[in-house]
Amino acid sequence: MEKLNVPEQISNDKLKDIYKQMWLIRYFDEKVDEFFAKGMIHGTTHLAVGQEASAAGACAVIEQKDKITSTHRGHGHCIAKGATVDKMMAELFGRTTGYCKGKGGSMHIADVEMGNLGANGIVAGGIPLAVGSALTAHMKKLDYVTLCFFGDGATNEGSFHEALNLASVWNLPVIFICENNQYGMSGSVKEMVKVEDIATRSKSYGFPGVVVDGNDVVEMMNVTNEAVERARKGEGPTLIEAKTYRWKGHSKSDAKKYRTREEEKEWKAKDGIKRFKEVLLEANILTEEQEEVLRKEAKKEVEDSVEFAKNSPMPGKEELLTDVYA
Repeated sequence: MEKLNVPEQISNDKLKDIYKQMWLIRYFDEKVDEFFAKGMIHGTTHLAVGQEASAAGACAVIEQKDKITSTHRGHGHCIAKGATVDKMMAELFGRTTGYCKGKGGSMHIADVEMGNLGANGIVAGGIPLAVGSALTAHMKKLDYVTLCFFGDGATNEGSFHEALNLASVWNLPVIFICENNQYGMSGSVKEMVKVEDIATRSKSYGFPGVVVDGNDVVEMMNVTNEAVERARKGEGPTLIEAKTYRWKGHSKSDAKKYRTREEEKEWKAKDGIKRFKEVLLEANILTEEQEEVLRKEAKKEVEDSVEFAKNSPMPGKEELLTDVYA
């Protein structure tokens, strides 16, 4: 039996952790979907069910000192970077025990201690922030890299092009990860972008662009690890295009009328969690019994996070103007 082709720092125990983490991301988003439907969580939310492999794979090869910036569809990035689902769920419930004391909600979770510089409600809003983070590392000679997650829709924003140009000119330690889930809101990427692969846009800025199967967590690890090593050696940025698919709508109010059920079925057959399970079983890294235990542990963590959130206090009137800056 051949050894699984993963970066050398990824142990078998780490692979099991990644598998559990993927289930944690899925169960969290499914539970959030349920509570929004029941009116128990307010505001809006954007779910990444079906996209677990890109977040888990990319974040698996970086360290706590490294940074990430996220998107409005950011729960998976947050969990993959080490956040606890207790504080995340509390944030969505608007409780003081949440990451932002219940004031940020789904689109604005940040966990600076773990290197998560925050999700962002503005399309492409996190891309310039990631370049700023990388510029800080460069100027202060700090040994960290920044992963910058964004969707295919963000690549048509001016800030995407400005940020990639600056990162290239200054040779910054940033890895741009485009999670191409085929749709920007209701617009198909095929109608919005003329090039076949968004990754080719990196050529305009003189650094590598790589297309990866975003539902293959092992491939995500290997490609991201290579980009991280380049960045740490001072060789500059990389653009990774992870081709994936969101199973749910753009947001809670999306009926998905712009795509076919056949297309959804085709992509669900490429489920990253199911594929990773098969890889681990085939490599004798996981048994069926161990897989069931990990899956149940992930589900219990999410269920426990709901109880934590429900039992946490709401902010009082005296908190209305705290953390507000003029």
